[in-house]
Amino acid sequence: MNFYMTTGTYDYMKKMRDKHPEENMVVMQGEGTTLMIHETEGKTIFQTPRRYEVVDGTGEFNEKGFFVLNNIPVSEEGRPVFEHRFKNRAGAIENEPGYIAFRVLRPLDSDTYIVLTEWESPAFYEKWKESQAFAKAHSAKPEAETSAQRPNIFSGVSYVSTYRAKPEEE
Repeated sequence: MNFYMTTGTYDYMKKMRDKHPEENMVVMQGEGTTLMIHETEGKTIFQTPRRYEVVDGTGEFNEKGFFVLNNIPVSEEGRPVFEHRFKNRAGAIENEPGYIAFRVLRPLDSDTYIVLTEWESPAFYEKWKESQAFAKAHSAKPEAETSAQRPNIFSGVSYVSTYRAKPEEE
């Protein structure tokens, strides 16, 4: 599955999405910008998108919720380890209240993976972060795996971006 992102003005993105109702696209706003995502088996309608492949995911995105993009720079040699961890995850997030959808996105033009989740509201995301399931999913690896045995797979500092599907003024 292919996954694309682009930015622009809210009005322009909304018109583009409305012009292509057959496409799976979501417009969202946050942090001073408007982001549109496009998930498809084919090519995108975006002129200059950020391009990704879906490594893992569940649920269907919609324009109702609160989106969290965990941007994680991963070294070239760390990619298989990073993806293996997600492909073998417990899957506990799917049972969390307020959960809508989840994707792990492999970058095609950079080193930064994106773990994208959609929640019904920011409150559900905050509850997830305080949950036992979150603690288990983000716990350290087994003690038997020492730091000398475990390579640093990250090529930079990760950061979180958040968006809302509907503008605040609507």
